[in-house]
Amino acid sequence: MDGQAREAAAQLLGKMRGARRVAALTGAGISTLSGIRDFRGKNGLGREMDAERVFSLEWFERDPSLFYSLAGPFVYGLGEKEPSIAHVVLAELEARGILKAVVTQNIDMLHQKGGSRRVIEIHGSPAEHCCLLGCPGASASFGEAARIVRAGGIPRCPECGGALKPAVTFFGESLPADALCEAVGESRGADLMLVLGTSLTVHPAASMPEHTLRGGGEIVIVNDMPTPLDRHASMRFGGIGPLFEALRECLG
Repeated sequence: MDGQAREAAAQLLGKMRGARRVAALTGAGISTLSGIRDFRGKNGLGREMDAERVFSLEWFERDPSLFYSLAGPFVYGLGEKEPSIAHVVLAELEARGILKAVVTQNIDMLHQKGGSRRVIEIHGSPAEHCCLLGCPGASASFGEAARIVRAGGIPRCPECGGALKPAVTFFGESLPADALCEAVGESRGADLMLVLGTSLTVHPAASMPEHTLRGGGEIVIVNDMPTPLDRHASMRFGGIGPLFEALRECLG
């Protein structure tokens, strides 16, 4: 193992163990290690489609086939992805009582797959699909929806026949209120927040580290690209993969 990475990991682990309450904010950068393309990067998924239309609530209500045909291969391919080293180590940190919660911008469900138990999904999740008209009991799991979409169909409500929509926040929708409230509370209560794989450009997710800083806490940023809060970080690292490989070794 690279000696520099191990030294950095040991310093970070020491800081986490010395903190009262540690939280993490994660973005697409931890999932690119799992082979999932990010959305806004130079080779991001958003460059291949009119994302503001494909992921638009207004357009979904007009023509849900637009979402299911263009975004379906990406969204329903997520079930085949495996957690990265970052997902696995975050779950281990939680299991050891070092990390209290993960706030994530991602919709790939890999934190849960990696073993994390307290995951706050502020952009929602495709784990459940619901009827836009609120028909009682009309829902489908990720697996059920994926089978229908892969067969060329659209998941539909058995009551009204309308298309079921994944519980992911689309353009034109508010973030899930309960998750957002929980994320803000966790950020304010943390005296150390790990900011992992996010450029901190999408609000309100990007404001979570600011809540920690305003409460007198510290932030540690791990990201390949600069972020607006770099100058406020007590520690700053580049590559997530090498650092988390070293963290796993330090945890034994």
